[in-house]
Order: sequence, then structure tokens, then C-alpha cells
Amino acid sequence: MTSNSSSPAPPPVRLNRIAILVLVLVVIGLIIGLVPRLLAHRQLLAETHADSAVTVEVISPTPTQPDFGTPLPAEVRPFKQASIHARASGYLKNWFVDIGANVTNGQVLAKIDTPEVNEQLAQARAELDQAQAALDLAKTTSDRWTELLKTASVSAQETAEKTADYALKKADVEAAQANVQRLEEMKNFGRVTAPFAGIVTVRNTDIGQLINAGSGPELFRLAQTDPLRIYVRVPQTMIRAITVGQHAELIFQEQAGKNFTATVMRTAGAVDPDSRTLLVELQVPNPHGEILAGSYAQVRFNEAADTHGLMLSDNGLIFRAQGMQVALVGDDNKVQLRPVKVGRDYGNTIEILNGIKATDRVIINPPDSIADGMTVQVAAAKEEDKAKP
Repeated sequence: MTSNSSSPAPPPVRLNRIAILVLVLVVIGLIIGLVPRLLAHRQLLAETHADSAVTVEVISPTPTQPDFGTPLPAEVRPFKQASIHARASGYLKNWFVDIGANVTNGQVLAKIDTPEVNEQLAQARAELDQAQAALDLAKTTSDRWTELLKTASVSAQETAEKTADYALKKADVEAAQANVQRLEEMKNFGRVTAPFAGIVTVRNTDIGQLINAGSGPELFRLAQTDPLRIYVRVPQTMIRAITVGQHAELIFQEQAGKNFTATVMRTAGAVDPDSRTLLVELQVPNPHGEILAGSYAQVRFNEAADTHGLMLSDNGLIFRAQGMQVALVGDDNKVQLRPVKVGRDYGNTIEILNGIKATDRVIINPPDSIADGMTVQVAAAKEEDKAKP
């Protein structure tokens, strides 16, 4: 009789599936239970960190915009101006132009009767004739004695004397001619002429008036009024914005509504130590004589631009022993204290010359505890507004 032996049966597949399912359910349970706790813990840490960070408001500095719209006082002067004095003494015979007259270069303004000069000229001409006659005689004598010397009829000493006398007489003639020329020019000075084209602004003489050359008052005053020179003193704080060639508006209170454009021609190149201003010369065309020389005007530099500094609200400054500082907020919301150099004080705003840029975020009303490296929270609304000082 044969017996059959049997091996142990493998575990059922159903039990393995149940174990895997139980394990999955346990993992899911752990995830469902732990993840909310982890998220809540992280949120709590973030809220705690946010509550511990100081909330600050920031602004950005703005470029300096000097008030060039404010007109500056200016003087209007002629392009050329000359006081006409007499060069010859005598009596005024006649004048031909009066104030307001336009004259050309070389035009006769007046004539002076010069009797003394006439007499001196007549005497000088007579002396020239005498000197010329003496020269002719001396030349004839010198030539004759030179010929006689060849035949030994006269001595060499006598011939030299005659030759020297001829040279002396020649010099006398030249001196007499120079004196006559001088007096002729003095006589021509009896005609008072204009040195350039312009307008007569002053006449201080009349017919019959005694004229003393050199020491007398001016007879006329002549001015060239097209173009005109405009002189304005620019404050030291604005001089960097003034450049040669830029245009400016010229304003006259009595000519409201009329626009005159002047051009900057040159500057003094140095600041006046007394007034701390820079003298600037402008020119303006005046073909129709609408602008009167010597009048008061105002100049507005509309084309000037000065952005070398920044403007910041005064409540953004920190006054400490280290000097003037501002607190900046970086991209990582960490504070950086930076020293600055201040310029002009406008009351609510301060000019910052260096130390910050226009893109920096400056904390306004910083707390006393603010320190370098501190983490802060920026108020969103203020950051979006970028409030200007």
C-alpha cells in the first residue's frame, strides 16, 4: 500500500493584500494627522516672525528741482557806450544831433570854433616855410663847399661844418612839418564825430559854450542798442545750471505779455565773495528799439536744469553722534544706516548732496531702536504710493 506525502501550502494571497491595505491606511492616517499640524506650525512661526519685525514706511528721494521759474533782477545795458569829449578847445559853433537821434559811424555831431588853434597853425606853417628856406640855403652851401673841397679851395673842416649845418636844417624842417601836422589834426578835432553807429542818449552842450579840451564835461553820450547786454547775478546755488548758449526769458513789468528771448553769452568765471553770486551776461536783439537801455528787467532761466542733488523729507533724517544718517531698506528687508551730506534746508524737505540714490528706499520716522542689519516689514501701501517729500 502506497502512502502520499503533502508539502505546506503557501500563505493565501488575500492575507498579503489585507496587510498592504492596512499599511496604506496607516500612512494615510499619519499624513492626514501630521500635515495640518506642520502647516499650522509654519504659519504660526511666520506670524510670530512678522509680529516681531518692526513695520516701517519708506519713501524714495526725488531729484532736486531748483525754482528757476523765479525771475532774477537784471540790468539792461547798451552793447557799446561812449562819452564824447572835445579834443580841441574853443567855442561850440553848432551841433547837429539831439537826444534820441540815430547816427552812423563817422557822422559829424558838432563843430567847434578853434581860433587859438587856427593862429597856432598859421604860425607853424610860417615857421615851416622859414625852416624850408634855411634848408634850401644850407643845401646849396653844402653842395658848393663839397665841390670846392675837391680843388683844395676850402678846408675839410669848413666843408664838414657846412654839411652838418645842412643836416641840422633838414631836422628843423622835419620838426616844423610834425608841428604843422599836429595842429592840423587838432583843427580837425573841431569836428566832433561819432565813433560808432548808435543813438544819442545825452547832449550836454549848446551853441557858444566854451569848450576845454580834456578837462571839460562830455558833449554827447552815444549808445549802441542793438543788440543789448543783459547782466544778472545768479546765486551760487544755481550757477551749475547756467551754461553758455542757453536761452532765458527776459521780462519787463511795463511790457506785460511780450516775450523777449535772451542768450547767455559768457559768465564772470568767479563768484563774487561779497554777494556769493555769479555775474552772467546775456544778449538780446533789439532791432525795433522796444527795449530801452538802462532799464530794469527780470530774467527767468526756463531751460536751466539742476539734478545734482536729491530732495528728502526731513522726517527721514537720523541725528546721532556719528553725524547725519538715513535708514535704508534693502531688497531683503534689512536696514542699512548710511551717512549723508545735506545741502539747503527748505523747511519740510532737505537737499541731500550725496550718500543716497533716487532708487533707495528711505525709512521715514524711524524708531529710536533702528539699527544696522535689523529686519523690518515695509508697509505695503506706503511702498506702492512712493510718497514724495
